Amino acid sequence: MRADVVTLVGGLNDTLRPKVDMGRVCGLLEEAAGKLAPSCGQLVLMRSPGRNGPVMERFRPRMEELFDFVDGLAARHGALVVDLYGAPVLADPRLWHADRLHLTAEGHRRVAEAVWQTLGLAAEDDWRAPLAPGVLPGWAARRGSDLQFAREHLVPWIGRRVTGRSSGDGRPAKRPDLLPYAPPSP
Repeated sequence: MRADVVTLVGGLNDTLRPKVDMGRVCGLLEEAAGKLAPSCGQLVLMRSPGRNGPVMERFRPRMEELFDFVDGLAARHGALVVDLYGAPVLADPRLWHADRLHLTAEGHRRVAEAVWQTLGLAAEDDWRAPLAPGVLPGWAARRGSDLQFAREHLVPWIGRRVTGRSSGDGRPAKRPDLLPYAPPSP
């Protein structure tokens, strides 16, 4: 379809799997970049954001292996890299959904601004700017949030891993056919 810009983000969720084959993950990214780079105006890759904390420390070596690969991939294919991983603001829990894996609307807005600026376009604002100070919830509220997270997101995630299922199993594709993009009518 000769797109002007294509963003390719992948592999981060795979690094969270206990038995991930990083060679396969990197191979799939290499294959995708090899197909996309020559067929678009500009390929954009990302060093995805990651939250800090004891759980993430276990996966950090894999994440960094992935991001080193992304950097090399960009060099081989003339792609740009948006470094979200190194942005402290994206560690702010207020930019993350309750599932602690996906960004909120404000988090996505900042990522879009980061891509925009990486493309060399004029900045609307500083996507790296910290959020306004907020009131930190007390210990009991944070533990309640942790329990709710575990009940609604962590335990089901573990259950899917144990049974070999994915959260996407059985869901229909949003756009099952490759069609040109038509902007919505005003």
